[in-house]
Amino acid sequence: MHVPIVGFIPSDIVVSWIVMFFMTLAILWILTKKRAWPVIFDYMKTTHHRKIGTMYILLCILLFFRAGLDAMIIRTQLAVPENNFWVFQADKYNEVFTTHGTAMIFFVATPLLIGLMNIAVPLQIGANDLAFPYLNAVSFWLFAAGAFIFNMAFFMNSAPNAGWTAYTPLSTDTFTTGVNNNYYIFGLQVAGLGTIFTSINMIVTIVRLRAPGMKFTRMPLFPWSTLITSVLIMIAFPVLTIALALLMFDRYFGTSFFSGGMGSPVYWQHLFWIFGHPEVYILILPAFGIFSDVISTFSKQKTYGYTSMVFALALIGLLGFMVWAHHMFTVGLGAFANTFFAITTMMIAVPTGIKIFNWLFTMKSGVIRMTTPMLFSLGFIPTFVMGGVTGVMLASAAADFQYHDTYFVVAHFHYVMVGGTIMGVFAGIYYWYPKMTGKVLNEKLGKWHFWLFLIGFHVTFLPQHFAGLNGMPRRVFTYTWADKIFVYNFISTIGAFMMAFSMLFFVWNIYKTQRYGKPAGDDPWDGRTLEWTIASPSPEHPFDPMPEISSIDQHWYNKVYKRTFKMAENPRPAPISVETYKPVLIAFTMILFSIAFIYSWFWLVIILGAVSLAFFVIRPFTDERKPVYEKEEES
Repeated sequence: MHVPIVGFIPSDIVVSWIVMFFMTLAILWILTKKRAWPVIFDYMKTTHHRKIGTMYILLCILLFFRAGLDAMIIRTQLAVPENNFWVFQADKYNEVFTTHGTAMIFFVATPLLIGLMNIAVPLQIGANDLAFPYLNAVSFWLFAAGAFIFNMAFFMNSAPNAGWTAYTPLSTDTFTTGVNNNYYIFGLQVAGLGTIFTSINMIVTIVRLRAPGMKFTRMPLFPWSTLITSVLIMIAFPVLTIALALLMFDRYFGTSFFSGGMGSPVYWQHLFWIFGHPEVYILILPAFGIFSDVISTFSKQKTYGYTSMVFALALIGLLGFMVWAHHMFTVGLGAFANTFFAITTMMIAVPTGIKIFNWLFTMKSGVIRMTTPMLFSLGFIPTFVMGGVTGVMLASAAADFQYHDTYFVVAHFHYVMVGGTIMGVFAGIYYWYPKMTGKVLNEKLGKWHFWLFLIGFHVTFLPQHFAGLNGMPRRVFTYTWADKIFVYNFISTIGAFMMAFSMLFFVWNIYKTQRYGKPAGDDPWDGRTLEWTIASPSPEHPFDPMPEISSIDQHWYNKVYKRTFKMAENPRPAPISVETYKPVLIAFTMILFSIAFIYSWFWLVIILGAVSLAFFVIRPFTDERKPVYEKEEES
C-alpha cells in the first residue's frame, strides 16, 4: 500500500524523484567546474591501479551514506513502540531493510576492501601495476554498473523487498510479483562478475609479479590476506552466480528449482550460504591484513609469529567453506549435520584467537604510537572479540534454536562486520591516504571520527543483544509496549545517530585535507614496507629500477642499518597500462542489457547481449597495447 501525498502520486515516488532531482543538480554543479572535466575524463579512461582503487573508495563512501540512510530510517522507525514514521508500512520497511543489508555487504564492504587492495598490494610486493590493468578497469566499471542497477530500483519505486538473503519462496514471483527482486538479481550478477575478475587479477599479480627476492615467506600480511581472499572469491562467488541464475529462471520462465514438487526453498539456503559464509571471511581477512600492517608499523615492531599468522589466515579460509549450515540449524537437517557444523564453527575460533594474541604480543614488544589508524586497530580488537564470543554462542545448535532470527544474531553480525571490516577499512584509508593523494588526513578530526564512531557503535549494537534475548525477532517493523524492549531500541537508535554524526567528521576531514593539507612526503608514518619507498601519491611504474628483496620489512631494516636497496638485475616485466573508454562502454551496455531483462524486453535483451559479448570477443583484435608490444619486439 502506497499512501498518497498529493492527489494520486504515492509518497515514496515523490521522495525518490526529489532525491534524484537534487543529486542531478549536484552532479551538474560539479561538471560546471572547469577543473573537474580533465580529472573526470582522466579517471574514466584510466587503467592505473591507484586511480581505480581511489574510484572504488569514493563510490563506496557515497554508497555507504546511501545504505546508512536506510539504517537511520530503520532505527527511527524502531525507536519507540507502534511507531508510524514516514507513514511507514510493512512493505516499505521490507524494501529499506533489504537495500540496507544488500548495499552494505555487496556494494560497500567488499568493494571498499578491493579499493584498498588496488592501492596497496602492488606497491607492497614491488609490482608496477596489477597483472591485467585493462581487466582491472573492466572490473571497477562492472561493479559501478551493478551498483547503478541496484540503486536505480529506488528511483523506479521498485526496491528489492525479500531481504538481503532473498530467501525463497518469498523472492520468487509467486510472493513478490513486481520487478523489485529482478533488480537484486541483475545488480548482484553484474557487480559479482567484476569481483570475480578482480580476484583473478590479484592472484596472478601476487603469484607472478612480486619483486625479485620477495618470496612468499617475505611478503607483507596484507598481500597474503588478499591472496587467500581472492581464492575464496574464485570459489564462492560463482556459487552465488549460479543461485541467482536459477532464481532468475524461476521468476521468468516458470521453472521450479526452489519450489514445487521437484525443487525446495532449502536448496536456495544451501547455495546462498555456501557463498554467504565464505563471504564473511572475504570481508574480514583483508581487514586482518590491514590491522597486521598497521599494528606492526605503529608498534615499531615486526609482526609477532609471522608464520603462524599466515597459517591462521589460510586455515580460516579453509574452514570458511565448512561452516555454512550453522545458518540452518533450525531447518531440520538432522542431529549429525547440526553437530558437524557446530564443531567446525567452534574450530574456526581457534585460528582467529591466534591472530588476536599475535597482535597483542606485537604491541607488547613494541613502542606504540596512537595515530588514527592505530586507534581503529586497537578499537577493533575488543570489539571483534565480543563478536567472536557471541559467534561461539551461536555455534551451539541447541542454543541457536533460541537465538535464531532474533536481534541477538543482528548484533553478533554487526559486531563482526562493522567492528571488524568497516573499522579495518577506516584504518586502511587513514593509513594509505598519502599513497592515494599525497597528503595525510588531519589527526584531530580523525580521532573525533574514531571515538564518536566506536562509542556510537557499541551504544547501537550492545543493547540489541538484550533485545534479542528478550525475544525481539529480526525483520519486524514495529513492536508493542508489552514486549518490554523499548529501552533497548531507544538506546540503539541514539547510538546509530551518533555513528552517523561521526561520519561528518570523516567527510570534513577529507575536504579540509584536500583543500588545505600539506604534502605528506614519501614516508610519513616511518613505515616498514615497500610502498613507503616511493613518492606520494604513487606514480605509474614506481619501481623503475626494481629493488631486490632479501628479508621481511626490508625498508625498515634499511633505515635502521642505513643501507640502500640493491637493484635487481632481472626485474619482473611491467604490465602495460593504457587509456581507454572501452570499460565504461562495456558497463553501460551491461546496464542497458540488465534493464531490458528486468522488464522482460527480450528482443532488446538479444540485441544488447550480442553487443556485450562482442565487446569481450573483439578485445584481442583492438588491443591498445599492440604498438607498445611491437616496439618492444623491434628493440
